Amino acid sequence: MGNIQLDDTELWSSSLKGDGDAFGLLFDRHHDRIFRHAYRLIPVRHDAEDVVATAFLELWRRREKVRLVEGSILPWLLVTTTNVARNTRRAAFRYRKLLNSLPRSDDARDPLDEVFSRHPLDSVDHDLAAAVRGLGAIDRQLVSLVILEGYTISTAATVLGLTSSAAKTRMFRVRERLRVALGRPIKIAANEMPNGVQP
Repeated sequence: MGNIQLDDTELWSSSLKGDGDAFGLLFDRHHDRIFRHAYRLIPVRHDAEDVVATAFLELWRRREKVRLVEGSILPWLLVTTTNVARNTRRAAFRYRKLLNSLPRSDDARDPLDEVFSRHPLDSVDHDLAAAVRGLGAIDRQLVSLVILEGYTISTAATVLGLTSSAAKTRMFRVRERLRVALGRPIKIAANEMPNGVQP
């Protein structure tokens, strides 16, 4: 399996047949992109690395349910990375809560204050991060795929199990909310508008 030019569909098919080299090529091909996405969500390097490892573990663990989009495994990995990062944040919050419940002297400084006080979107534009925090889970994933990662709405819809029209309607509403929150217009392509709405 030395041909790195094989597309994801061929590599994934070989991986499902037990070809470890094919899975390794998929890992090598997408690791850097997934790490950048994880680091944007969890801006602590070793935590982001853990998120990446978990995302690829989930790729294999849930291999029977994985859907390639336009011949690429990357959209599935990006959504999974977003979910793993969210779960990591929740676990960190629970750990912080536990630490805070332990007795300590008044002058003891918590070394984790700086890490846990950050929000995973703080490495994105501050105003955009604040606006995105108010969105629901599906809408945050749409923003992640379409606005932050540059995928088309139809690709994001496929990854998230939405119809194209439902994704367009959601994205239109999200962009309107972000436009109001950011105080500046956000251009929406005509083919991304829900039926009956003019740009």
